[in-house]
Amino acid sequence: MSTQQIYAHNVRNVINNQKMGPSWQQSGPPPPPTMSSSRQLGNGLKRSRKSGFTLVESTPMNLTYQKGSPLHPSTYDAHKRLISLATKSIHISSFYWTLRGNDTSYHDTSSYQGEDIFKRLRGIAKSESIDLKIAQNITNDDTDVLAQDGAQVRTVQFQRLLKAGVLHTKMWIVDDTHMYVGSANFDWRSYTQVKELGILIENCKCLVSDAAKIFEVYWYLGQPDSSIPEVWPKPYSTNINMKNPAVVSYNQTKGLVYFSSSPPPFCPSGRTNDIDAILGVINSAKKFIYISVMDYMPAFVYTQQTRFWPLIDDALRKVAYDRNIKVYLMASTWEHSFSDMYKFLTSLNSFHGLEEGKVDLQVRLFKVPSFTPSQRKIPYARVCHDKYMVTDQHAYVGTSNWSADYFFNTGGVGFVLNQPKMNHTSLSTTKDFRQQLEEVFLRDWYSQYTKPV
Repeated sequence: MSTQQIYAHNVRNVINNQKMGPSWQQSGPPPPPTMSSSRQLGNGLKRSRKSGFTLVESTPMNLTYQKGSPLHPSTYDAHKRLISLATKSIHISSFYWTLRGNDTSYHDTSSYQGEDIFKRLRGIAKSESIDLKIAQNITNDDTDVLAQDGAQVRTVQFQRLLKAGVLHTKMWIVDDTHMYVGSANFDWRSYTQVKELGILIENCKCLVSDAAKIFEVYWYLGQPDSSIPEVWPKPYSTNINMKNPAVVSYNQTKGLVYFSSSPPPFCPSGRTNDIDAILGVINSAKKFIYISVMDYMPAFVYTQQTRFWPLIDDALRKVAYDRNIKVYLMASTWEHSFSDMYKFLTSLNSFHGLEEGKVDLQVRLFKVPSFTPSQRKIPYARVCHDKYMVTDQHAYVGTSNWSADYFFNTGGVGFVLNQPKMNHTSLSTTKDFRQQLEEVFLRDWYSQYTKPV
């Protein structure tokens, strides 16, 4: 989303221009992967409060909804809260960093929230009492400053490890007890100029310590001479997955939860691949599937030779046609959208009305307007960057766009909650994350910011 660390079409340039992270005083190949000492010690707050799941959003400035529409805490407030909760460690997985408003020729005052988060992280890095580690895709000025302040920073070199791809994860792990995962990059625009969605998890050590293992994979591979193990050592494995989700009590309710990950070589034993999680959520729906994603491309699009990849596309068509599952897909439209995306989406939408009107498969485009001249000047802004799916059975919140590249050679994470739809007598409650996510989707789907493909 910045002019230096690009986004969307320019992912290739991120790969080509990436450089080594801060120098590490290490000669020869790295040792076999082991957990960091802080992880082995099981750092975390004592459970003094009940576990909580909070849906958090970034709403671009001046984007408003009808009175009574569901609204949720901001991404900015969620990240501030995580920093305030930290007593021992903050471990961050990131794509790129432009938290300060100095990455563009035009400075916009809406960068203040990103600048505040950066200032708070600098304070953490200088404190020496909290372990700040950052796994990143590419070096940048922000993390160079944090490294000088005392943070440990490693760059995961996908080009060397997999010959393709990027680290696209956006995840915070705090004290192995609290976390955020979602669409928001470490970019000031992700707080005030881009529509984002994620989940804040608090006081849930059993779940967060499992997500922390994904960070540990990145941290090991961020060593300059690392290689992907043929078999990941046992400490990286998990028994929490699609076949065996964790039973989690949160917000005075209960659900089944696991984390998925990509790419497959980064998935130790027991970790569900992200594409398998997505297909599992699609195929287990009984009534409806609602999807909001920035890019939807049933193809490999960041390779030298593009290739058709209809795995998700076929699954959506099949459940809509064979089982009459209602499928609503909302993609984003902005100046950086793939031109072919509209053709793929039109093809998908053409299924609507088949079988004498029984097939209900619809596609709409979400556009974030620029309401002021200053907003129009901000590069890589004013877009819906959400990456989630909600059905009558599941909530899925991810970090990846939906093209083949993101599932085969790009680092990403998915949060999956199984909590079947109940017969609520009123609108949104604070107890059911899946229900809240459904209501957010319908708010956006029927808003003035969408149009048919």
